[in-house]
Amino acid sequence: MKRDFRLPCLLLLLLTSNSAFSAEQTAVWSEYSKRVELSRYVDYWQEPDEATDISHVAGLSADAWTRNGSDSVNLGYGPQVFWFRVALENATASEANTFLEIGYPVLDHIEVYFKPDDQSQNVLVLGDKQPFYDRPILHRNFVVPLTLAPFEKAEVYLRVKTTSSMQIPLTLWNQDAFYSVEQSRSMFEGLYYGIVLVMILYHVFVFLAVGERSFLHYVVFMAAMPLFLASLHGVAFQYLWPEAIWWNDQAIIVFLSLTVLFGSPFTLAFINVTRKNHPLLNRWTLCIAGAAGLMAVAGLLVPYQYLILPTILLAVIGCSTLLILSIVRWVKKDPAARYYTFAWVFMLFGGIVLAMSKFTMLPRNLLTENATQIGSALGVTLLSIALADRLNKDKKRIFEAQQGALREERKARIAQAKTLEIQREANVLLEERVRERTRDLERLNEQLLELSSTDALTELKNRGHFDRAFQAEVVHAYRYQEPLSLLLLDIDHFKQFNDSHGHLVGDDCLKMVARCVRQLVTRPQDMAARYGGEEFVVLLPNTPHKGALDVAERIRKAVAAMAFELSGQTLHLTVSIGVCTELPDNAGATEVLFSRADEALYQAKANGRNCVVAWATPSEDATPATTQA
Repeated sequence: MKRDFRLPCLLLLLLTSNSAFSAEQTAVWSEYSKRVELSRYVDYWQEPDEATDISHVAGLSADAWTRNGSDSVNLGYGPQVFWFRVALENATASEANTFLEIGYPVLDHIEVYFKPDDQSQNVLVLGDKQPFYDRPILHRNFVVPLTLAPFEKAEVYLRVKTTSSMQIPLTLWNQDAFYSVEQSRSMFEGLYYGIVLVMILYHVFVFLAVGERSFLHYVVFMAAMPLFLASLHGVAFQYLWPEAIWWNDQAIIVFLSLTVLFGSPFTLAFINVTRKNHPLLNRWTLCIAGAAGLMAVAGLLVPYQYLILPTILLAVIGCSTLLILSIVRWVKKDPAARYYTFAWVFMLFGGIVLAMSKFTMLPRNLLTENATQIGSALGVTLLSIALADRLNKDKKRIFEAQQGALREERKARIAQAKTLEIQREANVLLEERVRERTRDLERLNEQLLELSSTDALTELKNRGHFDRAFQAEVVHAYRYQEPLSLLLLDIDHFKQFNDSHGHLVGDDCLKMVARCVRQLVTRPQDMAARYGGEEFVVLLPNTPHKGALDVAERIRKAVAAMAFELSGQTLHLTVSIGVCTELPDNAGATEVLFSRADEALYQAKANGRNCVVAWATPSEDATPATTQA
């Protein structure tokens, strides 16, 4: 009789499946466990619009929860708040000191509840909205120490609210194993950032030596890319700005946008994509660069949640465009495009993989999280090789051009040797003529200077020269506290004289007065000038009040004694003189000194003319001192 084994097999299958399912419900920590990935054991529940506390969440039925069941917990972007739970079991007879690592460092707000039924357990608040030093373990990821008693079963609840991608990679670590793996991670990070830093410094020196703008674009591009990755992976928050909570989010937007902004013009210049050979591609790439620039500026003003998706989309479009440019130029047989294409295949592959991971198109794992670093390190190295190859070719072209120039120079030297003697003789003759011409020009300059400072009619200094000398003497007198005297002379009734006898006769009178003044003002430091019309000024440096009055009185008497013969008549002229002597109290006392001398001159005219009036300070006299014929 043939037995039917179908029913026992079916029952065995159900029992096996049920036991496997039960085993999958709880993450078991065994005696030999070093690291347990918890993503397959995670259940999640979307919180409604109203905030929910842990007591309500812990009391939810099993049907309310959704089992993740995959190797990564990735719910994409969105405003929703999610609760996550994972059941842990210590299957050993000893206490298990473990670390719970949440390996996505850009989550905004995380509330960790361990053993929610135990009232002694407090909620632990984590997230990049908290200062870095508030973390229980100072690590770029969120690390929570958990202690499981022997054979204990416990549940961990997480409440996560974030504007970034809802990725919750959970790993339970043996503490010694965690620190051992962390050494490898740190070595990898140090190797990557060390390579990039060396490349940046190298190309900075190349830019300083060559001065080509494309190298500067490449330097900024290389600096922006690792800063973006450091911000994304929490390295920057740990080492660069642990207290800058706002900037920690915005830095991702800014540096990713700067990577596209400066990578685009560098690409156009390096593989020679111009408006002439590829007008459409050139304009499209520049538009992407412009959009990236606007996005970088917006990253300083607009909150992270509104910009992250457009920024990632722009980065994917920009990276794809640059890859297409390199392929097009390779097809056009541009020698630089070959290296460039291989370099960007590595870099863009890493960027595209990272972007697809953020959009949940690819699972989050070690490859997708580190693809950008690995690809960018290889790409930067290949681009540096490409730039070095370009420099070598440019150097070779320059060397060939120099060789041709040297050959032409040898020919020129032969011709130059034949004409050198003639040139020397011509130079000697030319130098002699230059010296003669220089002497002539110096004499002419002296004459022009004298003419420019001399009144043509009276041959005294003119007003412009007086103003400059007056200012300089006031500064000198103020500095050395020496008395400075100023005389203002005005020919009495000169307008009537000029109208009666004519301008030619008036000019002769002015000349006579000027000669008289010149004869009496004889010290080298003194200066007489025609100030305008029939007015003259005399500047007497380091001359006290009495000496200035003596000079003024001599000039007045000398002018009055002059006889001017005209048509059988003997004419006489008189002058009125205002005198002011001051110890200047500041370097700009010219106006005060001149106005006081002018005031004394007007007083002399009011006193009947043909007299000398000295402006006196209030301490000396209430009225000006006067001498009169």
